[in-house]
Order: sequence, then C-alpha cells, then structure tokens
Amino acid sequence: MQLTISGHQIDLTDSIKHYVGEKMERIERHFDHLNSIDVVLHVEKKIHHKAEATVNAKGITLHAHADSDNMYATIDDLADKLDSQVRKHKEKITDHHRDGGALKDQEFEQPVQDII
Repeated sequence: MQLTISGHQIDLTDSIKHYVGEKMERIERHFDHLNSIDVVLHVEKKIHHKAEATVNAKGITLHAHADSDNMYATIDDLADKLDSQVRKHKEKITDHHRDGGALKDQEFEQPVQDII
C-alpha cells in the first residue's frame, strides 16, 4: 500500500506523519486489497483544521473528509469515517451464502415432472 500525505498551509511534522500512518494501518487491517491512500491536511485561519482522504482499492474508490479545531482529532474522525466505509464495502462484497445452500444450486436425485 502506498500512503501519500500532503499539507496545504501547514508544515507536516514527523509526528503528524507518523500519526496518520498509524491510523491508516487500521484501515489496511480490515481490507487487504488497498492500492493507495492519499491524505491531504488543511489549515484555515489557524484554527480550523481539515483532512481529506481518498482510498483506492481493487474495484472501488472511497473518499472521506473531516474538520475540527484540533488536527489530531480531525485525523481520528477521518480514520473512523474511512474505517466504517471500508467495513461496509467489505460486508457488501462478502458472500454470505453457504456453499450449495441455495435451492437452485442443489441437485435432485429424481427429475421433477410436470403435473397437469
């Protein structure tokens, strides 16, 4: 997985990069087919912090954004939103049917005859 972190009007410190990396590892734990995650951090008027992320996975692209007064809280909110989206997507693609459990998949010993 490739993680790209960029900042607009903010200096990215090693601690912020490390914190974002830890939070995005949680998303990778739930879904193994991730290609890349792009995270953009913004600061507006020195008090309003925003974070956006785009997750590119096999067959899907997920996007989330969050904003708060604290950058670390914003990153937490962003990770929670992405985590719920990834879990929802994983639930959709998981086959919940038992093998051969459907009536159409079962083979009958005797052919079914039309009753007229």
